[in-house]
Amino acid sequence: MAERVLRQRAAAYVMHLQHEPGDDVVAWLAAHGTRGDRDHARWELRYARRAMGLVVAERDALDDRTASAVARELQTSLGRDRNIDADKLGVARTHLNARLRVYGGVLSHRLRDESTGARLGRALLEFAGNPSPSDAEIAEAGTMLAGFASDANEALRRCFGVASLPEDLPPSAVERASHAL
Repeated sequence: MAERVLRQRAAAYVMHLQHEPGDDVVAWLAAHGTRGDRDHARWELRYARRAMGLVVAERDALDDRTASAVARELQTSLGRDRNIDADKLGVARTHLNARLRVYGGVLSHRLRDESTGARLGRALLEFAGNPSPSDAEIAEAGTMLAGFASDANEALRRCFGVASLPEDLPPSAVERASHAL
């Protein structure tokens, strides 16, 4: 029963991650990343959104099983995606996994010389095909991916729930109590 509920929640979350990117962000990435290729820009944004969604699930889920369930559902959903030809499924998985590694690495490692947003933006633009973006392009792309992460976090809470603490107990007390077990 609990496993079925987890799968259903993961499916609802992944369905949210599969919303098509808006025409405005597609046009922006086409102009600043893919040399005018809107199909490539749309494809890149689809996978950026999905990758950020899985990274958010790994980082922010309340239950350790959530990220695994989301990853399984995300991989399964690629096989049902009408935008992916059956003979290109392996390529799509490889590309998604590359984005997962890069975006996840950016979010897990802090650097002094460049902000996380800038590193995310630079990664998106490099994946899109712009190897030497301007600072303004990097900032805009970073803002875009931060928006994807924020949206994914809201969807994660909606699909999987929010942590609730007793009003008379600070979070640090709960953590101390769980370590005592």
